[in-house]
Amino acid sequence: MKIGIFDSGIGGLSVLYEAMHLLPHEQFIYYADEKHVPYGEKTKEEIIGYVDEIIQFMIERDCKAIVIACNTATSAAVSIMRKKYHIPIIGMEPAVKKAVDLYGKQKVLVCATPITVKGKKMLDLVERVDKDHLVDLVALPKLVRFAERLEFESEDVLAYLKEALSCFDFEEYGSLVLGCTHFNYFKDSFHKLLPQVHLLDGNLGTINYLIKNIELEDLESSVEYYYSGQRVLGKELQRIECYLKRLEKMKDIGK
Repeated sequence: MKIGIFDSGIGGLSVLYEAMHLLPHEQFIYYADEKHVPYGEKTKEEIIGYVDEIIQFMIERDCKAIVIACNTATSAAVSIMRKKYHIPIIGMEPAVKKAVDLYGKQKVLVCATPITVKGKKMLDLVERVDKDHLVDLVALPKLVRFAERLEFESEDVLAYLKEALSCFDFEEYGSLVLGCTHFNYFKDSFHKLLPQVHLLDGNLGTINYLIKNIELEDLESSVEYYYSGQRVLGKELQRIECYLKRLEKMKDIGK
């Protein structure tokens, strides 16, 4: 049986990348909902509908567990989907607790999409772990669109980040939490602007939680890629390879 991993677009490839390294004998389906990207600009009701459709798609293709590799979709839909379906559904959780535990003597900045930043799941998480009121939140919605068009290191990206983060005094911060899987492609840009700040994401914790909730198999590793239900072939596979190479390049930045 397979493991399904999906996102609104290609951000969740960073979760797949982690999964392929930790689970080299599993088979995966990766689903990018390119028809509806970015989720961060949709309503909660729309996102719930998209997620429900994708989970049904994956169950029909013999998935034994599904990872919602999108913080926005997790925030909007994971609790509803867990009540509806009876297979493990793993959501994303920004690494806020890890940041507070490791670097909590200084402030923590969490970057995410608007829905994630404002969502009850995020606010409950911060309230639970941020006893000293050190965590700040900021929405960076444009990064998703930059990532989807393979624009990672342009002047426009740096200008956007400088403007969006200009109100924060980063001498007070010890860590920055990447609360959207798309943001992992921009670690070099974050590091260029904030070289003293540690960068954290929730990918490793997500896959470790997945491992605890599945029966491991000894299969020949494989991945099937889909864009909004259509099998990805040819040039689009080359595009995916570009993203995976980018993730390999980013993996040790900001640690």
